[in-house]
Amino acid sequence: MLDYAQARRLMVDCQLRTFDVNDVAVLDAFDAVPRERFVPQGREAFAYIDQSLRLTPVSDDARFLPAPMLLARMIQALTLGPGVRVLDVGSGYGYAAALMARLGARVTALEAAPDLAAAARERLEGIAEVVEGGLAQGLPDKGPYDAILVNGRVEVRPQALLDQLADAGRLVCVLGRDRAAKATLFVRAGDAFGARPLFDAALPGLSAFAAEAGFAF
Repeated sequence: MLDYAQARRLMVDCQLRTFDVNDVAVLDAFDAVPRERFVPQGREAFAYIDQSLRLTPVSDDARFLPAPMLLARMIQALTLGPGVRVLDVGSGYGYAAALMARLGARVTALEAAPDLAAAARERLEGIAEVVEGGLAQGLPDKGPYDAILVNGRVEVRPQALLDQLADAGRLVCVLGRDRAAKATLFVRAGDAFGARPLFDAALPGLSAFAAEAGFAF
């Protein structure tokens, strides 16, 4: 039987530390939260591989859990701390939400797929609030947020989510198409939003943020 505690330690040491994840609190969170609890039943043995893991059946809107090193870099870029208000968009089974709650954040997990929302609600009971709803619209009634994480690639600027940031709030997503995509950090300053590419990133897209036909990125 796989030793999950050892697998987590290897993930932290061999995947995260070697990919410029150096925030001790983030490393500790990834070492503490059991990733195998946030994948489909029967796929626990694949929880710690260094690639994105499919959460739903193959389809045009298949959903994925981001690879550990990618997710860790994105969460690190949000610079979370105790009491920070976070919106976790496309939460899947709730892994990222659990990690950010471990860092002391007050997390609301947003999930569009009813079965995934139900799975996240079960796993995040007492840890984070789970809301079922459209991803692109966010949850403006519960904002503003100090940080927003998008668990999937977006082809267009997520303006509706950006508008839900508090002043100086931060949003991290993978922005772009296919091989041209980059993990990108947005920071709000009043009514303006600065954007800074962080690193190249491969992550399956979210249909809610797909570009319209003919759109040139």
